Amino acid sequence: MLAATAREAMWFLPFVLPVALWAAWSDMKYMKIPNKAVLALAGVFAIVGLVALPLPEYGWRWLHLAVVLAITFALTMAGMIGAGDAKFAAAMAPFVALGDLRLFIGIFAASLLAAFAAHRLLRAIPPFRRATPDWVSWTSKKFPMGLALSGALLAHLGLVALYGR
Repeated sequence: MLAATAREAMWFLPFVLPVALWAAWSDMKYMKIPNKAVLALAGVFAIVGLVALPLPEYGWRWLHLAVVLAITFALTMAGMIGAGDAKFAAAMAPFVALGDLRLFIGIFAASLLAAFAAHRLLRAIPPFRRATPDWVSWTSKKFPMGLALSGALLAHLGLVALYGR
């Protein structure tokens, strides 16, 4: 059973959707997640969270941001992920109830595999490459993690909206 409620996911999803799509697109095109996207996502939680969540839960969810930021900062310093990925993951964290963490990790793992496969497949298709010739991610040795992060957040909120308590 999910810890999060369908009600909260339905509040968050319409506001998170454009920010997540922006972050994924920007990471594929420029290999950067803009700080404005990170701030927009945190802003969505700051404002919509007041309506979507009980006040005590809303307060505790901010701790998720701090914990994920500390972990991803260490991963960035170790050269394992980019700074934009770290900041975006931290901004995503309050949208995931602690009781749903294991589920979210599974969703993220599936999203990472699917995003990687789709990205590598699409960059090998000449008509698609010609339609997006200026995308830096096509020639970069790095992977645009914003695609997987955004997909995981949207999939999680969608599942909670459908099956949440």
